[in-house]
Amino acid sequence: MDLATSYLGLSLPSPFIVGSSPLCDDVNVARKLEDCGAAAVTMRSLFEEQLTGERPPASRGAGYAGEGEAQFPEFADYQFSPDQYLRQVGRLKRSLTIPVIASLNSRQAGTWIGFARRLEEAGADAIELNCYHVITDPAAAADEAETEMLEAAGALAASVSLPIAVKLSPFHASVAQLAIALELAGAAGIVVFNRFYQPDVDIDELKIHPVLRLSDSGELLLRLRWLAILSPHLRCSLAVTGGVHTAADAVKALLTGADALQLVSVLLRHGPHALGTLRQGLEHWMREHRFAGVGEFRGRLNLRNCHDPAALERANYLRVLQSWSE
Repeated sequence: MDLATSYLGLSLPSPFIVGSSPLCDDVNVARKLEDCGAAAVTMRSLFEEQLTGERPPASRGAGYAGEGEAQFPEFADYQFSPDQYLRQVGRLKRSLTIPVIASLNSRQAGTWIGFARRLEEAGADAIELNCYHVITDPAAAADEAETEMLEAAGALAASVSLPIAVKLSPFHASVAQLAIALELAGAAGIVVFNRFYQPDVDIDELKIHPVLRLSDSGELLLRLRWLAILSPHLRCSLAVTGGVHTAADAVKALLTGADALQLVSVLLRHGPHALGTLRQGLEHWMREHRFAGVGEFRGRLNLRNCHDPAALERANYLRVLQSWSE
């Protein structure tokens, strides 16, 4: 079976890549992931605040009074300083034969973009821009936030010769239009979707506290929907992150248009050998359905051949609601 794919212009032996996570903090773990079949690795994010030395003002509001500044990490609490991050890029490049993708997490364009050139010099094969920005100010317009994202992506793409992928949130009024605009701004790929870690409420201490929950296959459904919508309209690469836990999940993502499948939670739960299980399951499905290569079925179930995708989406929505019975 030929599992080869292309992502961000990089030729990969399979679509299974390690998503941005602590999995690349240890070179030995990264090497094990490669041995088990990872086609590329994505490092954890380096944050805009680490590069600019600035912190956003503390949020004020019910339940948050006096906590905004205290909950923001001290710079010493980050796993890697900028210099340590560069050294880790170099260590991974020397130890692995697969592509190493660096990750930058930001809210808007700024002086931090200059750091991308140092990532390129350190040997990174690509950069993923994680646009994590939750708008809490009711005076902030939606187009203002998206303009900042486009400016950041464009400036980053212009600053290096490396391909740039942009990790999006699903919470935009027109995800398709934004994805196309990012492609026009210079993005070589779009990653769907960023996972927002929702805070929980401590009803005993009367405090808000962050919670990290790993994904499950149920999260894939939202991503499948948007892969199917986006893939007919984009020339750039599409990656999915969040919800790929089984071979069936992988097949679904490829059928709806993904070029690459980013894995994190499944690897944290089951270890690097989960890569082999996923690969074997994908190959088994391909043999059963007589596909010799991934390219023969990628995107087969996207909305390319649908005359009116919006009408189809609404029709499916109505059909599902009317199908419920006790």
